[in-house]
Amino acid sequence: MNDQDFQKRLGDLLEQISTLPEGDRERLSELASETKDRHDRMKKTVSDLQESLDYLRLSVKYVMFDLEATRRENAYLRKLLEKQANSGDSTDESDNSNE
Repeated sequence: MNDQDFQKRLGDLLEQISTLPEGDRERLSELASETKDRHDRMKKTVSDLQESLDYLRLSVKYVMFDLEATRRENAYLRKLLEKQANSGDSTDESDNSNE
């Protein structure tokens, strides 16, 4: 049930309650008012949850982006270290051949 349906049904209920005898009318009007308040709180809670989920999704995207960047940097630095190690090995070999 969407919000418009709820408001329409609540309005219809209040109209029907207004036709009841005075003793019944007051208690049922209070219940209808409490129902409306609960519905409004529930809508706010759902809205807050949706905002939290949106924020969580965005945070996860940032973390994934950072993870991928870190992996690329790690691979680049490993290649640099391998080049240094390989060029160090060839320098050691040329030093040994001079002896």
